[in-house]
Amino acid sequence: MKITRFNSFFLFVLVTPLFLSSCSSAGKNDLAMLPLAQMPPEVKAAPITVQQAYQYAAANPDIMTHIPCYCGCGAMGHTSNYSCYVKSVDTKGSITFDNHALGCSICVDITQEVMRLQRQGKTLQEIRTFIDQTYSQYGPSNIP
Repeated sequence: MKITRFNSFFLFVLVTPLFLSSCSSAGKNDLAMLPLAQMPPEVKAAPITVQQAYQYAAANPDIMTHIPCYCGCGAMGHTSNYSCYVKSVDTKGSITFDNHALGCSICVDITQEVMRLQRQGKTLQEIRTFIDQTYSQYGPSNIP
């Protein structure tokens, strides 16, 4: 098929509005995420879903400290899904990451669900209820 100026122009006119509309709505469902550059090397080397979970958890302690984990990590001293990712934050804001979620699909799945539900506009209580109903079958909550 020979591409003519008319075809190129027609394609440009057809595709440009679609591209611009997708760009203008991109920010509506964006989540706060810590930049990947601020993650430790083992997180950077992890699958994308794990990377995103770490980025999201680290950037959203106000949400994640209220979300339980059901993988059994309460025995390790974890007190929320947040502590599956973040061991501590010092007074300067420097994060010490926990490597537990690197090898735990339940932790990551819970965080991915929180992200999905937040994008849908669910409240913290709605998210917590969903997580409790969905994941309590795997073990006890780590929120005391």
